[in-house]
Amino acid sequence: MEKVTIGAVIYSPQVKVVWDIIADYFRQEGMELDLIFFSNYKDQVDYLLEGKIDIAWNSPLAYVMSDIRSNGKLGYSYMRDTDQDRHSVLVVKKDQGIQAVADLKGKKIGFGAFDSPQARLIPIHFLKDNGLEFDQDYQEERFDIGVGLHGDHVGGEKDAFEALKAGDLDASWMLDLNWEAWVADGTIDPNVYEVLAETPNFDHCIFTLREGFDPEVLKEWERLLDKMDYNNPDHKEMMDLEGLKKWVPGRLEGFKQLQEAVAYLNYSEE
Repeated sequence: MEKVTIGAVIYSPQVKVVWDIIADYFRQEGMELDLIFFSNYKDQVDYLLEGKIDIAWNSPLAYVMSDIRSNGKLGYSYMRDTDQDRHSVLVVKKDQGIQAVADLKGKKIGFGAFDSPQARLIPIHFLKDNGLEFDQDYQEERFDIGVGLHGDHVGGEKDAFEALKAGDLDASWMLDLNWEAWVADGTIDPNVYEVLAETPNFDHCIFTLREGFDPEVLKEWERLLDKMDYNNPDHKEMMDLEGLKKWVPGRLEGFKQLQEAVAYLNYSEE
C-alpha cells in the first residue's frame, strides 16, 4: 500500500476529525496517510522544506512562505472549491461620514492577527493601492488571536468588529464569508453597518508538495481527492466540517496579492 505523509495544523478540534475521515477513505482506496499534526504553520513549513512530510495542507501564507524559502522548488496540488475567489471586506458604520477609503486617513482601522492573510496582510496591501500607506496614514489596531495559525479562525476578525461596534474603531476588516455568516446569524446588522470597500479576489488554502514528490503518487492522490463526493454521507460530514463541496485543482495566480503584501511589509514569521 502506498504511504504518504501529510501535515495539517490543528487550528480547531474539528481538524483531527476531518483528517481521520480522509485517512479512512484513502486507506479503503489503497493509499495509507501518515498524519502529522502541528500547532502552527511555521513548524509545518519547516518540516515540508526538510522533506519530513510529503504534502502540507497549507494556509495561503504558509504556501507563500514555503515558495519563498524554497526558491520556488515546491509543488502544489488541490484546494477546496471555497478556497477560490475569496475577498476581504472593509466594514464601517453607516452615517459616520465615511464614504471612501480616502476618508479613513488618520482614522483607526481594525485588523485580525499579525499573520492573517485575509484580515491583515492583503487588506494592508489594498489600502496601500488605494493611497493609504501602512504605519503612516492610519492607525492599525490589531487583534492578535491565534498568531501562528495564519487567520484560520474568526477570533481576530470578530474582536475587530466588536471594537468597531463599541465605537473604538472607524472601520474593520473581515473575510467575505465571515461578513455573510455574521449578517445571516444577526451578529452584524446590515441596517447599521455596510461594506465600504472590498479587495480583489484571492485564493486561500492549498496542498503544497515537498520537492521531488513522486508525480505518479501525486496523480493517484489527486484522483482520490477528485473522487470524494458531497452526496456520499461518509464524505459529507468531513466536507461540511472543512467547508467545501468539492476538491478542485489548485492554481497559483490567486496568491499574487499576498505575495505583494509580504514584499511590501517585508513580512517575516520571526
